Amino acid sequence: MLGMKVFDNIIGHDKIIENMMKSVELGKISHAYILEGEPGSGKSMLAGLFAKALQCENENQEDKPCGRCKSCLQAVSNNHPDIIKVIHEKASIGVDDIRIQVNSDIGVKPYSSPYKIYIIDDADKMTEQAQNALLKTIEEPPGYGVLLLLASNASKLLPTILSRCVILKLKPVSVSDIKKYLMEKHQVPDYMAEISAKFSQGNVGKAIRYASSEEFIEGKNEVLHLLKYVDEMKTYELLEGIKRLTERKLEIYDYIDLMILWYRDVLLFKVTNNPNLLLYREEFAFIKKDAQKSSYEGIEEVIKAMEKAKERLRSNVNFEIAIELMLLVIKENGNG
Repeated sequence: MLGMKVFDNIIGHDKIIENMMKSVELGKISHAYILEGEPGSGKSMLAGLFAKALQCENENQEDKPCGRCKSCLQAVSNNHPDIIKVIHEKASIGVDDIRIQVNSDIGVKPYSSPYKIYIIDDADKMTEQAQNALLKTIEEPPGYGVLLLLASNASKLLPTILSRCVILKLKPVSVSDIKKYLMEKHQVPDYMAEISAKFSQGNVGKAIRYASSEEFIEGKNEVLHLLKYVDEMKTYELLEGIKRLTERKLEIYDYIDLMILWYRDVLLFKVTNNPNLLLYREEFAFIKKDAQKSSYEGIEEVIKAMEKAKERLRSNVNFEIAIELMLLVIKENGNG
């Protein structure tokens, strides 16, 4: 089936793809879906392909999206009049964004397609007022209306929205599948594919970024240096070290993720005492030392502080303030 071949570039998420294709084939479409997964997990690609399949003009339901018809070509060029991507300029999606781009537009019938599809990326960044405004549309949508809400954390959405949507959760992809994908589709050498897949934690987008960055290994080693000697360094020295990392090609979020993986290893070793389970296995001596001097609560506080730092940075909080707050928690919890 050509329709299924279109999904070949997405690895993993087989059940979600099967759910989508069956819905298209049977014509049983919900008015609202939530695709939940961390950045880089494939939410946008899945939503785009689902929208493309729904609007495809091919009469053979099993051959959607065909990739050849006018509708498919418009979708590929991001020029489809009935696939609307909701945009926002601020850190959050405000009530006016929803009222103007969704509520006041959805009453107008589709221009040339069976559906009018709205893709709301970062849906979990909607303010409560924006969510309440969207709820009215979800409760009483026109027959042709389909809402695709993409969220990293669906728990930030109102329970009333969650209860009215089909929720599709994107799960981590296996290391072996990601490694194979990197080697076959991106011609990444074996060792680089292995390490990128391993540290991506099942996130294909992240693995591609790691594998395509010549500086990933060097950046990872710099992160390790900071983490191994965090107790001996002053906060300002650590801050300068992290600033240097941002001059590399990867995003600051990737480096914070590598730090989170370190502390997850520390926590894992503290619980299991098994070095074979560690991601940073080659740094076992340092992991063991951190596990011995740190409390369970302290390690968990550090991981929370790192997640909070990412959240602050995405909300455009000043870089130095966000990172310094994170480092203070690391320093405070470094000695149990």
